Amino acid sequence: MPVHVIADTAQKLATLRAMLDGHHAVTSELLSGTNKRCSGSDAVVVTADLRVVENIAALKETFGKLGHVGKRIFLIDQKERLYTVQAYALGATRVLISPVKQANLLAQLVDRKPCETSPKDAFDGAREAAQAGAIAIGAMFSAVLSGKPIDVRGAKGAAGGIADNIAEDGLSSWLETVRRHHEGTYQHCLLVTGIAVDFGLSLGMAKRDIERLYSAAMFHDIGKAKIPLAILDKPGRLDAEERAQIETHPAAGYDVLRGNTSISPEILDAVRHHHEFLDGSGYPDALCDASISDIVRVLTISDIFSALIEQRPYKPTMPREQAYEIVRGMRGKLEMPLVAAFRDVALNR
Repeated sequence: MPVHVIADTAQKLATLRAMLDGHHAVTSELLSGTNKRCSGSDAVVVTADLRVVENIAALKETFGKLGHVGKRIFLIDQKERLYTVQAYALGATRVLISPVKQANLLAQLVDRKPCETSPKDAFDGAREAAQAGAIAIGAMFSAVLSGKPIDVRGAKGAAGGIADNIAEDGLSSWLETVRRHHEGTYQHCLLVTGIAVDFGLSLGMAKRDIERLYSAAMFHDIGKAKIPLAILDKPGRLDAEERAQIETHPAAGYDVLRGNTSISPEILDAVRHHHEFLDGSGYPDALCDASISDIVRVLTISDIFSALIEQRPYKPTMPREQAYEIVRGMRGKLEMPLVAAFRDVALNR
C-alpha cells in the first residue's frame, strides 16, 4: 500500500519510516516544507505537536486537501482529550497516542473496516452528548431559580463531551440532532456550544482557549433563567418592554456567576459581553472595537448564527446559506475577517 508520512521533525520522520519501510511503499516529507505529494497514496500518517500554533495552521492546509485519502492516521504526543479533538477536527480518521507500537500502526493501516464513523453512530453520539448537555443546562437554570450552587464542573464536562462529538462526527449531525430533539433556550445553548467549538477548532485556537470558548458558550445564556418563559418562548416579535427585559440577561448571568471561583475572568467577560458589537451598538455596556476580546468575537458570531438557524414551531428553519448571508451583512458590527473564516463552518463543516 502506498503510504505518505508527514512529520514536524526529522527525527519523527525517520522513526516512522523505519516502522513502515519493508511493509508499505513509503514516501515522506517534513510538515514545514510539505508539498502534499501524496496524490497516489492510500493512507497518510501524520505526527506533529499540536501545542505549536504553526503546526496547526500547516496541518489545516494539508488535511484540507486530503479528503480523497481513505485513511488519515494522526499520531499525537499528548494524551489529552482536546488534542484528540483537534486532530479529528483537522481531518483525521484515526488518532493514536505516541509512542505507538509498530504492530498497532501496521494493523490500523491494513484494517479493512471503514475508518469513518457510520451515520447511525454519529447521530447516536450526538444524541448522547446533546442529552448530557441539556441535563447540565437544566441543572444550571434550576440552581439559579432556587438559589443553589451551580454545578460548574458538570457543565464544563458536558460541554467537553459536545466538543468530542463535534470533532469526531461533524457539525451537521450535531445541528440536526439538537434541532430535532430539543427546544427553546436549551436548543439554543446546545447549538451555540457546538458551533463555537467547531469555529474555534477551524481557527486552530489553542487548547486552553477552546476550553474557555466551549465553557463560555455553555454558560452564556444562564441569565435567561431570570426571564419569564412567556417572554423567552413568545412566538413572533417582542414589544419594547419585553425586549428590554431580554436584554438584561447578559448582566444577570454575569451577576450569577461572578462569585464562583471556578469561573475564569475570560468566561465571565464572554457571558456579560456576547451581545456587544464593534460599533458600540450592543449591550449591556456598549463596548466597541478593542474592548471586545477575541473569544467574545468568536462567541458572538456563533450565537447570532445559532439563533438564525434554530428550529422553532412557529416558523420554518432558516437555511444555513441564508443565515450566513445575514451574518456577513453585519459589517461594522462583527469582525469581517472572522466572519469570512466562519464561512466554512456555516456552510460546509
